[in-house]
Amino acid sequence: MSTKTQSAPGAASASTDPLALIDVDHVRFWVGNARQAAQFYAHAFGFEVSQLSDLTTGCRDSASFLLTQGNIRLILETPLTTSHPAAEEVRRFGDGVKDVAFTVFDATKAWEQVMRNGGASAYEPRTLTDSRGSVTMAGVQAFGRTVHTFVSRTGGYALPELKQGGVFSPGFATAGDLAVNARNRANPCGLKFVDHCVGNVELGRMNHWVRWYEEVMGFSMFKHFDDKDIATDYSALMSKVMASGNHLIKMPINEPAPGKRKSQIQEYLDWHDNTPGIQHLALRTDDELTSVAELRRRGVDFLNIPEAYYESVWERVNTMLKANGHEMVKEDHQRIRDLGILVDADEEGYLLQLFTKPLQDRPTLFFEIICRRGSRSFGKGNFKALFESLELEQERRGNL
Repeated sequence: MSTKTQSAPGAASASTDPLALIDVDHVRFWVGNARQAAQFYAHAFGFEVSQLSDLTTGCRDSASFLLTQGNIRLILETPLTTSHPAAEEVRRFGDGVKDVAFTVFDATKAWEQVMRNGGASAYEPRTLTDSRGSVTMAGVQAFGRTVHTFVSRTGGYALPELKQGGVFSPGFATAGDLAVNARNRANPCGLKFVDHCVGNVELGRMNHWVRWYEEVMGFSMFKHFDDKDIATDYSALMSKVMASGNHLIKMPINEPAPGKRKSQIQEYLDWHDNTPGIQHLALRTDDELTSVAELRRRGVDFLNIPEAYYESVWERVNTMLKANGHEMVKEDHQRIRDLGILVDADEEGYLLQLFTKPLQDRPTLFFEIICRRGSRSFGKGNFKALFESLELEQERRGNL
């Protein structure tokens, strides 16, 4: 089985489809210390620490920090009491993604539609209201620990206002004039929005969750890869990319495939209490070279790409681009090599991508920095080089 792109369905209108998704509203991390985590993501990745909800704003059971960059919104939340559900999950899993939330026109109707479709509730619709407007959230249970929250906004909390720096929801306040924010505005990393979110599930469960996204969430299959596409001599995985009706939201689902040793997916499960969850977030930039150079300057550790990769990549990429009538890669080739960036091409254009090393001690979460020049794929031509690099890191950790 080779990669396959499904035809795009017509965009559904709000009046006919309560599951029409508008945007990735936010990604919520449950972490052991939100204040310290906020400083890490701000200093390393250039996020602005823009708002908070904690004891000072009247929240007694958790502390949350809103981090923003472009149209990316991360909520870092830590429990303040042992009864908060995040307390047990942080103990079991360490820091990680709990919730990939989607903006919709009506969160209650979206949640009700998922219930009719056979989904399970994570929490029922609840609305926070003040003089600015209202925010309604309702959660559905996805794979493992993962939740999808539907979010609908009115008044001063509407999405356009939020994108312009408006308050996230009642109970949040601005974080103040922090020195790290001024430094990041002067030295931007150029990250624009969430390109896709990748989930890892157990062996044999990928197709179950593919059907769940199709039947419960109204997604369709966008691309798929098998162990012939994503394999080395030691390990392999299988992946199917699910996309919302307008292809705005993409959720690749991975499962391990049999190999001589453990795949990165099995390593993730081993260190995530054998529980499925989000493995990585891909963050889009319009300028891969500038973004990666700035992130490296800040001390971000990326996977090391073997020098041999660059001996053959240009012939492969240029052959594909010429065959489909596309312009050649415009970025400086030597600079790409110096920065260790991966390049791939398909029938629609090319992309540049690079993956960080794990963002905490457990090898259960990392970021991908990706720039698309027409390509809508996920770097199939880079899979072998990427896996070889990942396997070197797994071997160093004693997990291969």
